[in-house]
Amino acid sequence: MKLTGVSLGPGDPGLITRRAWEALTSGARWLYPVKRSGGDSYALDIARRAGLAVPEDAVPLVFPMTRQADVLERAWQRAAQQVIDLARETSEFVFLVEGDASTFATFGHLARTVKALAPECTIETLPGVPSFVAAAAVAGVPLAEEDDRMAVIPAAYGVGMIEHLLDAFDTVVLLKVKPLLDEILALLARRGLLEQTFFCEKVGAPEQRLIRDVTMLTGEKVNYLSLMIVRQQGLPRGELRRGCRKKPQGVPS
Repeated sequence: MKLTGVSLGPGDPGLITRRAWEALTSGARWLYPVKRSGGDSYALDIARRAGLAVPEDAVPLVFPMTRQADVLERAWQRAAQQVIDLARETSEFVFLVEGDASTFATFGHLARTVKALAPECTIETLPGVPSFVAAAAVAGVPLAEEDDRMAVIPAAYGVGMIEHLLDAFDTVVLLKVKPLLDEILALLARRGLLEQTFFCEKVGAPEQRLIRDVTMLTGEKVNYLSLMIVRQQGLPRGELRRGCRKKPQGVPS
């Protein structure tokens, strides 16, 4: 039995790698995530827009949108057991993942749970383009240069953590900003960082929005698949960072 996490990128079908395409057309059985039974799948939509025919035996796995650990654990167990039951019919599966399968993705939870229930299962992960990398490319903004420091976190960590990271990192990427959008905007305004921030929603999809004047988002209901990138200019460089390029004293050339 083999389970492969296939990264599709954040929305643009052109970002599907050749290796991912090969896996999707290999004859392995497709598995794809949905938020609820009978719901839509963004990952499946990316594959459709790439021109791939969805196999008739493709199977949805339900992963509810919640932060309740017990609910999530039960969902992972159900999904993993579903995969193991399907292994009676086929031995190879591909799990479709929007973005990158190793970056804040459901695949890691599914793979660990399947492996715990079926230790003989082989797990493979095919890397892809994360949403924040695609967003930076669309905006024409570098995420990091030379010895810049970058942090990537879900915005759900809260404004206190975000403020702490703004003190320590040149670039701060905030994923899934919908629940805290107005609070984040207020923090950025207080720190004078609104002009150094851009917002991107559903990057690469037909509904993509790139907004540089983030003040216009105040009070707006944005999509779940949204992010903000704060690219600070003129942040002071610490002694450690300046010194990392120097040869330590006493060390021969």
